[in-house]
Amino acid sequence: MKSMYPKNGRVILHVDCNAFFCSCEIARDPSLEGKAVVVAGDPKERKGIVLAANYIAKNDFGIYTTMPLWEAKKKCPQLVILKPDFDLYREMSTKVFQFLATFSPILEPASIDEGYLDITNCYSSGTPLQIAQQIQKGLLETLKIPVSIGIAPNKFLAKMASDLKKPLGITILRKRDVPKILWPLPVQAMHGIGEKTAKKLKSIGVFTIGELAKTEKGVLKDLLGITGVYLQERANGIDHRPVDPEAVLKFKTIGHSTTLSHNVTEEHTLIEVLRKLAYSVSNRMKRKRVVSSTIQITIRYADFQTVTRSKKLLNPFQEPEEIFEYAVKLLKQHWNGDPVRLLGITALDVLDKKESIKQLDLFSYEEDAKDEALLNAIEQLKRKFGEGIIQPVSELLNKENNLKEKIQLRYDAKQKRRGGESM
Repeated sequence: MKSMYPKNGRVILHVDCNAFFCSCEIARDPSLEGKAVVVAGDPKERKGIVLAANYIAKNDFGIYTTMPLWEAKKKCPQLVILKPDFDLYREMSTKVFQFLATFSPILEPASIDEGYLDITNCYSSGTPLQIAQQIQKGLLETLKIPVSIGIAPNKFLAKMASDLKKPLGITILRKRDVPKILWPLPVQAMHGIGEKTAKKLKSIGVFTIGELAKTEKGVLKDLLGITGVYLQERANGIDHRPVDPEAVLKFKTIGHSTTLSHNVTEEHTLIEVLRKLAYSVSNRMKRKRVVSSTIQITIRYADFQTVTRSKKLLNPFQEPEEIFEYAVKLLKQHWNGDPVRLLGITALDVLDKKESIKQLDLFSYEEDAKDEALLNAIEQLKRKFGEGIIQPVSELLNKENNLKEKIQLRYDAKQKRRGGESM
């Protein structure tokens, strides 16, 4: 699989939910499948506009976003018009991004219905195309949400690629393909260029992406400022922006997953994997000075079926022992015993430690205060002397027992030698 990934460079996916608002509504009410559906303001208000339209409404009746509702009704008298349910859309969006995070922790939501995923080091999960297919199939089967996916060496090309085939498309766009595929397109088709920018570019004779790519940077900088330089680079397939998991704070999660070297069926092995993951997640939370109140585990079976389960706790957590404890509980509750290929732990709804409000009662206040002082002291020791200075009691007892065994073996061996000499 590793041979299918570049030696230098990145592999970025752009995952775009198709007609997201309508897809959420159809997922909730499957009887809408096969019908022209739009989400609009108030169906009784003729002044309303279309907020979203599914592909039947778009392709068969020419209905588009921002079209006046009266016009949409005229084009399609049998049109199904639904009021927006933003709580539903937010809930579905969270589930989509939680699913994507099981493939790579380097995930950047770009909006409620699209995001970037860096899978450069995910070759153990398959080729880039296979991973994209797993994502597309998994979201459709588990959430009933269709997505288009672009595969490319950077964010810009991945975004452009996902737009080329909708709905349910998967498109690979390499930098060498840019002149053939992107340059003939009109400049307004390029991601990052709106009506006003397109109008300015056309005023200097730039009508296609190819013409933008060949325009001198100085001319573009005079016209559009530093944005002009960036757009010229994008038109040539250049984009150095990393996928940034911290870009959108409200979607922020901190998680870690690992693909196992072989399919595992032993519970004790899975528990040890969770222990390591818990420490990894905790360390990242501490570095970023954040806490969470919801723990989630991900179990991926040998047949690639993926299960995510979460639990909301009364108090915010950050320590590895708490993360590990609840991750193990979730594993024991929801693992069906089948061979496991991947395990992951994610802290959801992460927020700054200073902003968290702990729900203390009269019995826990004093105990929590002691814990806080102790944990701060432990962190100072770790920073001064290294991670190994503080270890779980179980590990120390194991080491003590091992040492006793070694001493006993050496003593027995010495006694044997003495016995042999006396003979």
